[in-house]
Amino acid sequence: MKTVKELSLVLKNEPGQLSNLSEVLGANGINIIAFYVATEGDEGFLRFVSNDPEKAINVLTSAGYEVSSNEVLACVTPHHPGGLNAVLKPLKNANINVDYIYPCIGTGDITVLIIGLRPIEEAYRIMGENWIRVLGEELYSM
Repeated sequence: MKTVKELSLVLKNEPGQLSNLSEVLGANGINIIAFYVATEGDEGFLRFVSNDPEKAINVLTSAGYEVSSNEVLACVTPHHPGGLNAVLKPLKNANINVDYIYPCIGTGDITVLIIGLRPIEEAYRIMGENWIRVLGEELYSM
C-alpha cells in the first residue's frame, strides 16, 4: 500500500508563527509539498507533507515544536469539471468518509490531493479498483 507521511502540529494563532516554522524548515533544506492551516481561538492547526518527513520531525522537535505524524493518501486527481468527484464518488459508494482533503503545491502538470480518511487500507483498495493513481514516496521528490 502506498501512503505518505503527514505531519501535524499546533501553533499559536499570532502573527509570524507560520513564517517562523517555514524559516526553520527552509534553513534545513526541507520543502513543504502540501499544507492545510486552520485557526480556532488562540491556536492554529497545521497539517503538512514535506519532501523529507523524518528530517522535518527531527528539525521541528529540536526547535521545540510538538509534532505528530499520520499516514495519508496522495492521489492524482483529474483536472477538469467533476475531477474531484472522480476520486470522491468511489469512496462514497464504499461508505468511506473523508475526514479532510487539501491540495499539493508545485506538482507540475498533475493535481495531487492529500486525503485523510479511515479505513485507509480499504480506501487504497477502492482507489486502485477505480484506476485512481495513488502516490507514495515518489511524491517527496516531485
